[in-house]
Amino acid sequence: MGTAMFSILLPIALALVMFGLGLTLTVGDFTRVLKYPKAAVIALVCQMIVLPVICVGLIVLFGLEGVLAVGMMLLVASPGGTSANLFSHLAGGDVALNVTLTAINSVLAVFTLPLVVGLSMAEFLDGGASVGLQPAKFVQVFAIVLIPVVLGMAVRHRFTAWAERMRKPVKIGSAVVLVLVIAAAIAQEFRTLVDNIGTLGPVALALSVLSLAIGYYVPRLFRVDRGQAIASAMEIGVHNATLAIAVAFSVLGDKAMAVPAGVYGVLMFLPAGIAAFLLSRSRESAPV
Repeated sequence: MGTAMFSILLPIALALVMFGLGLTLTVGDFTRVLKYPKAAVIALVCQMIVLPVICVGLIVLFGLEGVLAVGMMLLVASPGGTSANLFSHLAGGDVALNVTLTAINSVLAVFTLPLVVGLSMAEFLDGGASVGLQPAKFVQVFAIVLIPVVLGMAVRHRFTAWAERMRKPVKIGSAVVLVLVIAAAIAQEFRTLVDNIGTLGPVALALSVLSLAIGYYVPRLFRVDRGQAIASAMEIGVHNATLAIAVAFSVLGDKAMAVPAGVYGVLMFLPAGIAAFLLSRSRESAPV
């Protein structure tokens, strides 16, 4: 697939995924947060504040530099991925909270993602501060992330029965798109991947494990019930690699910056799957 065609098809593919997410959301998914504000606020603080700090620590610890460091920050600033709800369901989590967190995160990411990326460029790239915070690029992130979600919600409101029938095909299609996007991103920058896999692999695995652990244990420390803590773990621990790749390619115009998200998108299924298995095995005996 040529670079130009990839740059065109990738935003379209991501827009379809985000539209599919919108088909599963209602206004009630946003207002439902009022039923469990503590769990939602703790999860959002972990997602928006704690994880970026942890990611900076991993970047320094593993010696990442330049676009690869920014690529990791771009990944950690992305909201929960489309697989988070599935992992949460398998682990016995509160899927309704997952849906709520996904909805809120998708909106907040429109504002927080350009900020995190801009600050990361200022820190890790020479003269990069102006790149991440350009109004035009902010609008592009807005268009890629939020507009398709809103359109999907509007379609669901108008054609509810059709949207319900499309839930399963949309989930399958999103998973297929995720795999294809990650594979294409890795293929586009295969040499960069080979040259940096020794560093990117451990960083991606460490970020995945720490995200899952923080997402689960921090809410538990604040006496959030177990099902909601599992939902938080999966929402925080399964980042939207597709969105990170799309922003790197289409908005920031840097293919190498997409490689960390591509590596993470492949490797994160292992710790997320293990976590879901262990939590599902222990949920009956664990206190709520």
